[in-house]
Amino acid sequence: MTDLSDRPAIKKAGRWSRRQLLQLGIAGAGVAGGAIAFQHLTRKPTSVARIPPMPADAPTVSNINPMQIARDFDYGTVTRENGRTVREFRLEANTSIVQLNSAVTFNTWNVNNRVPGPTLRATEGDRIRVIFYNKAGHSHSLHFHGVHTSEMDGVKPVKNGSVFIYEFDANPYGVHLYHCHIAPVTRHVGKGLYGMFIIDPPKPRPPADEIMLIMGGYDVNDDEKNELYAFNGLPNYYMNNPISIYKNQLIRLYVLNLIEYEAAVTFHLHANFFDVYRTGMTLTPSERTDVITMGVAERHILEFTYGYDGKYMFHPHQDAIAEAGCMGVFEVIA
Repeated sequence: MTDLSDRPAIKKAGRWSRRQLLQLGIAGAGVAGGAIAFQHLTRKPTSVARIPPMPADAPTVSNINPMQIARDFDYGTVTRENGRTVREFRLEANTSIVQLNSAVTFNTWNVNNRVPGPTLRATEGDRIRVIFYNKAGHSHSLHFHGVHTSEMDGVKPVKNGSVFIYEFDANPYGVHLYHCHIAPVTRHVGKGLYGMFIIDPPKPRPPADEIMLIMGGYDVNDDEKNELYAFNGLPNYYMNNPISIYKNQLIRLYVLNLIEYEAAVTFHLHANFFDVYRTGMTLTPSERTDVITMGVAERHILEFTYGYDGKYMFHPHQDAIAEAGCMGVFEVIA
């Protein structure tokens, strides 16, 4: 059975060239050997939450579809190695231009040609293996929040055209994130090199319609101030394309603030209150409110249910930020 953690190259450093990956036979179809592959294995509860189908007309702009991103969780390619679950993810740093609105384009540095990058998901105790290809033209890295060794901390540059393998245990359960950690970090994050990383507890949470929202900002004229803001990559997308949810269905919202250049922002839900599971590292709520303050990189699980149909806004309660693109609508349907 192939165990990449035993390779001297990984013990010394996770940086490999593509040629070396090809020589080891992992650059194409995945990990070789006698491991049993389970593509995109998930830990969904036996009871199924009611989730509206994705609208067929939900627009994609510059390879970004926030409607799809909201409920898209990447569980990786799953294998069993030495009796444990290994989840392998393939992430690629790219450079691409995004049309933020009818008048403004922005040159992003991103993961897998989208902002935000894929929402990675695992269960506490899984082995995580991230094969990171840097094709963005600059040195980049991936720093994962959570617990791991210093060699896997993602502060060392990965040069353009090279590969680094991050490997660590998924620990602890909660809502985490990953982002580039090359100086100036604010610029690298502000240009789109980030994503969410969810580690589920060993016993799954109750069934819910699960939705992911990342708040981000865009400094479009390089003055170290944001001119536009967005949920899941595109300003005002969810104002023009509301997120449908069912009435009386538990909603589990994974919210992350990655707005650089702002000390903190709030998240506010209209006509309702939500239970707060701070950093997702608890199974019991710490409070119930309709506005929560979040510093940069702060994240929480928010749970709520709507008992009335209709359209309800969500946004930061800094109105200037909301009005500059960080605003959306939940459409509650029967």
